[in-house]
Amino acid sequence: MGTKLILCDCLGSQSVDAPRIAEASGLEVSRVHTNLCGAEADAAAKLMEDSDVIVACAQESAFFEMLAEEIGVDAPACVDIRDRAGWSDEGAQAAPKMAALAAEAKLQIPMPKVVDVVSEGTCLLVGTGDTVFEAAAKLCGTLAVTVLQTDTSDVPADRRFDVVRGAIRNLSGALGGFKVRIDRFSMLQPGGRGAFTFSDPKDGAVSECDIVIDLTGDQAMVPAPHKREGYFRADPRQPIMVADVMAEAMQMVGTFEKPLYIALEPAICAHSRAEQAGCSKCLNICPTGAITSAGDHVAIDPMICAGCGACVALCPSGAITYDAPPVSAVFRRLDALATTYRKAGGTHPHLLVHDAEHGGEMIRLAARFGRGLPADVIPFETDTLAGFGHAEMMAALGCGFASIDVLLAPKTERDTPTVEAALANALAGKEAVRLLDLMDPDALSDALFGAEQAKSIATPNLPIGTRRQVARVAAKALNPEADILALPDAAPYGAVLVNTDACTLCLSCVSLCPSGALGDNPDLPQLLFQEDACLQCGLCANICPEDAIALEPRMNLTDAALSQVVLNEEEPFACIECGALFGVKSTIEKITEKLAGKHSMFANESAAKMIQMCDNCRISAQYHSENNPFAMGEPRKPRTTDDYLSDTPYSKRRDH
Repeated sequence: MGTKLILCDCLGSQSVDAPRIAEASGLEVSRVHTNLCGAEADAAAKLMEDSDVIVACAQESAFFEMLAEEIGVDAPACVDIRDRAGWSDEGAQAAPKMAALAAEAKLQIPMPKVVDVVSEGTCLLVGTGDTVFEAAAKLCGTLAVTVLQTDTSDVPADRRFDVVRGAIRNLSGALGGFKVRIDRFSMLQPGGRGAFTFSDPKDGAVSECDIVIDLTGDQAMVPAPHKREGYFRADPRQPIMVADVMAEAMQMVGTFEKPLYIALEPAICAHSRAEQAGCSKCLNICPTGAITSAGDHVAIDPMICAGCGACVALCPSGAITYDAPPVSAVFRRLDALATTYRKAGGTHPHLLVHDAEHGGEMIRLAARFGRGLPADVIPFETDTLAGFGHAEMMAALGCGFASIDVLLAPKTERDTPTVEAALANALAGKEAVRLLDLMDPDALSDALFGAEQAKSIATPNLPIGTRRQVARVAAKALNPEADILALPDAAPYGAVLVNTDACTLCLSCVSLCPSGALGDNPDLPQLLFQEDACLQCGLCANICPEDAIALEPRMNLTDAALSQVVLNEEEPFACIECGALFGVKSTIEKITEKLAGKHSMFANESAAKMIQMCDNCRISAQYHSENNPFAMGEPRKPRTTDDYLSDTPYSKRRDH
């Protein structure tokens, strides 16, 4: 039994073309109902009992979940074809978009990997006494509270919570695993008469806790505090904010599932080689500080990672990949939307990328109270706006979208989307990607309805492969007449340029290249380069002793980028003894000129000639030379008993 789409026109407020949706999406559809969440709830229940269903209504998903629980079936999936399609000034033309959204909803997206995080409710409450003592009294019935008092005001006699004094030097970790280092640490002495006293202060005290509530009003103790699970921060001058964080903190006791957003393949990370600096894009962009240097590669703390995806968008090698869900699922969604839209008769679709919280609400408000979305604008919801990088943008353009708008949310870091949009536009050869930083639903509708009517490529391609492969294929499809595209600085594609006058073919760059873009020829003195493999990480330029290497960001769309080319080569030197080719002729000649007759080791003619010999001939010449360093002389003759007796006088032998 296949999946059935249950349709509803929401009290006649939208036009739903059931046959067209069914034909394009491949889904079996119900008749078009009018009030599934009300008068026709029995019909919805019957359909849910008889088959696996997708309900074409997201607003009332909670109702359909309760209905499913009541009749003893699994909760149905829900897809919004009303706010995102039917409720629009162009709602009568929205059938292709409805079909596309329905086709996307039937895709099986893998669930993210998770790890259990246990919080026992151990809470550190930080701030001045006038704020934290009152808060501690309210929290201590639910949480195991320790107050870190940052001033010296009087301590109440309430012993339901512990009190210490000091200043936090460092806070690391996340929910269920915070580690705190405290300076000027003093413990309360509960005995004695009169006011409580404290122990002598000391620096470097270390403690652990599950939850941290920061009521200091100072700068946050961790980067991107709103993304650090288990860390709650409020301005102590705002009682409502304090009450909110206290209420939220009290819910953080138990076992929670933490998604593992990122997968890391250290072997292909281009961060460093042989203590030479390479790529640090992920380190520089991570808002939470979850990424740290670990020698030749980076390390990612999954407990701190908030899953923004910026590192994935910027990683040139693919060492960091998103895993909740993987990028292949994103490509499948994009292809399903574009393909189904065309199949339903639509042309030149446009993509609107948005998050669920801000972007979803903007779309709902625009639909209910304004013009809604144009019929050719297909919304694409993602949890990782910063992770929707140039490769995903190129995948969308390559599979048939005419343009892309990314609706930024207030909490979205702007750096990565700005860089990635500029790179995507350079790869597309046109201004195909816009960033919309809007807070007004009407302004969103105006921007979309007033956009230039771009056209999609005539022959879309299927986004398959790695992010680099998909970006290259799409760029080639979008620029059929171009050979080389100039790209912005720091782009992860490009060429290595070698100053052949300075290069000595020492090949140190080859040994450090993390992607194998640079290579050598074991038979000839050659420096080889395969451009499509180059990450532009800069390791080769950093290691070159002659400063002979420069990088040029670009996309070479010709087939030459897929094979090795010679960047520099020289005539090999022929051994003066056996004629075998070895080394570089110019280098051997320079060494001979500098050392022969001028250095003590090469003062005579025979020693100087060894510079011009291959390894085998050099060893042989040294072995047979007059001052052979390998010579050991004749072996020593073993001594026997007779030898010892002959050396001893007879008189002494007789005494024995």
